[in-house]
This record gives sequence, structure tokens and C-alpha cells, in this order.
Amino acid sequence: MHKITMLGTGLIGMFYTMTLHGLRSRDQVTVAYSRSEERAAKFAADWKIPRYTTSMADAINDPETDVVVIGLPNHLHEEAVTLAAKAGKAILCTKPLARSADEALRMLKVVEEAGVFAGYLEDLVYTPKTLKAIKSTQAGALGKVLWARSRETHPGPHSDWFWDKNQSGGGAIIDMGCHCIEISRNFIGKANKPLEVMCWAATQVHPIEAEDSAVGLVKYASGAVGQFEVSWTFRGGMDLRDEVSGTEGTIWLNHWLRTGFDMFTAVGEGGYVAEKAETDKGWLFPVGDENGALGYVEMFADQLNALDEGRPPMESFYDGYVVNAIMDAAYRSATSKQWEPVILEDWRGDTDTDSGPAIRDYDAQYYLIKEELMPDGRSKLILKDKQTGSVIQRVSEAG
Repeated sequence: MHKITMLGTGLIGMFYTMTLHGLRSRDQVTVAYSRSEERAAKFAADWKIPRYTTSMADAINDPETDVVVIGLPNHLHEEAVTLAAKAGKAILCTKPLARSADEALRMLKVVEEAGVFAGYLEDLVYTPKTLKAIKSTQAGALGKVLWARSRETHPGPHSDWFWDKNQSGGGAIIDMGCHCIEISRNFIGKANKPLEVMCWAATQVHPIEAEDSAVGLVKYASGAVGQFEVSWTFRGGMDLRDEVSGTEGTIWLNHWLRTGFDMFTAVGEGGYVAEKAETDKGWLFPVGDENGALGYVEMFADQLNALDEGRPPMESFYDGYVVNAIMDAAYRSATSKQWEPVILEDWRGDTDTDSGPAIRDYDAQYYLIKEELMPDGRSKLILKDKQTGSVIQRVSEAG
């Protein structure tokens, strides 16, 4: 059993605590920290947490807790990590790890120098569907992964600090691009070095200095491309979708608006429907188990099991650092309108990734370009001569 200090009592702190306390969990939040005395007291009462405080240092240094979970605004992550590492506590930090790669690298060095466990709470790579899809991809079901696309859009975040780029570090890219980038990295391969980014970003709707919409492409050393689409301007709830294409297959995932639970009501649902839902009338898409659907259950199981077993978690502070470096390149590209390099001062993956095309032999003379069955039942092969480079087709009769 782990006794946990929860830093933050907002929406993410609530989801984290709900997950940790759910299903008769043996791990318990015993100290809650909030910058608001009123909010801290209510949160502690709601979740039966015995102690609360408005002092971050006191919460972290509580003598009974051994794990610190950071669910704070982005600009407070480094301070919290530094205090927790100094206290010798295991640290689990919400996404994004930091506001920039430089900040993330400092945090990474702090935990590694202190020798404490440090996990990155990137929940959307832990959804049950995503975990199964990643396992299938790693087993070779898609062949060589060529392209991964991840989309997260909704009407905008729930707290004021998200909208202030000095506190958050940016807009929709840093809020949601971190999810999308890490999902793609898991499918493409974390040892596959991200090389450069092309990104469009704009403020289309809201009176803010940060971007509320962005689309980006991330090139990897293998030749694969990761695509992210993020927006705070999407109407109709929260749209979470992923697609992965390889030489031997394709995966499509829809996590939120098409979950198999659709409901129409003319009078209203009578309360909360699902995260980022804009209405409680008309056609609704409730989610039976939000904590499970968003990956929180499997995320905390992996992180705390890794702590107990003395192994690295699936998502580490190093992963968070790489994601921050990719987002930094995206922001530079959005300004320069050019491909920008991903600057990684500390790269721990492969250095000899095969970036060539995934060419298939047909026989000793030809490469196979395409094979298909025609509407009339005949089979057609498109082949390329290895010596002359000429492209031919061969058609065989049906039957």
C-alpha cells in the first residue's frame, strides 16, 4: 500500500483521486494540497482524505506519505518535482511534464540525481484500446509503421491558467499535443528518433495570446510520420481519435464520441454527461467509465506496480522530456513556417534506424508494387523490373 500526497484539487486531481480510491484500491491519498483553503477542505471531505494543507512543502514532506502525485498547473511542476526529489519521495507528474524542453531536462536531471522513482502521467496511451493496439503493433501486426495520426479536440479547457501561456507554456499544442505526440511515439517506436517538425498553429476564435488550433507533422528517423491535430474550437464535446498505418495493416481508434453508448433526450440528462460535453439535451454520448476510458486505471496500475517491482514505468520523465522537445520544435515551426529540427540534448534511443522505403520482392526479377482483385474476378499484379526500372502489369483470369 502506498500513502499518497495529492498536489492539486482541480479536475485532474479529482480524476486521479477517484481512480486511486476506486474499486477498493489499496493505495490511498492521505494528504491533499491546494492553493485554496476552501477548496482543500472540501476536496479532503469529499474524498475522505485525513489531512490537507495550503503549503506545498508541508504536503510533500508529510512523514507518512511515500508518493507525490503532481496534478498542478504547468508552471508549478518544476518546483513540486524539486521539493519531492529533495524529500526522497516517488514522483508521478501529470502531462505535460514541463513548459519547455529546457525545463523538462532540468526536472529529469533532478530526479535522476536524487535517485527517486519518476513516472509521467500520460493517461491517453494507457486506454485499454490503445494498450491492445500498441501491443499488436509491436508484435508486427501492421508491419513497418509508416504513419500515425492522433487527434484531440474540444471546446477548450476548464481552468483559467490553461488560457495564460505564461503559466501553461502555450495553448492547444502544449495542452493536448503532448497526448497526441506520445501516442504516435508509442506506435512508431520510442527508440525511433524524432528529427524535425512542420506545424501550423493559429488563434482562430478566442481572445488569447496562445494558439487555439494546430496541425503538425513529426518526421522520425525510420521515415515514419506522426501527425497531430489539436483544437480548442471544436464544438460538440471531446473528439479523441487515433489512426495507424503500416506496410501490412491499419488501426483506427475512436475513444470518446463513438463509444457504443448513444442516447437521445428531449428533456435533459439532468446533470453531468461526460468531460467537455456541451449540452445535456439532444443526442448525447455518455461514457460508462470515464476513468477507465481515459486510461487512468491502467496508468496508475502500471506506475505503482513499476515502483513496487523496481522497474521503469511505461511512461517516464524521459518520455515527457522528448515530448517537450518535439513541442518546442512545433512552436518554432509555427513561427518560421518551415521544418524545424527537434533539439534533444539527451537522446537515449537508436542511432542507426532504417529510413529506406519498405520495398517488397515479388521474385528475383521484379519488385511487387501492388496486388489486387478486380471486380470481374481477375487478379492483377503491378510489378517493377529491378534492372530496367520499367513498370508492368500481369492479369490472370478468374477461377
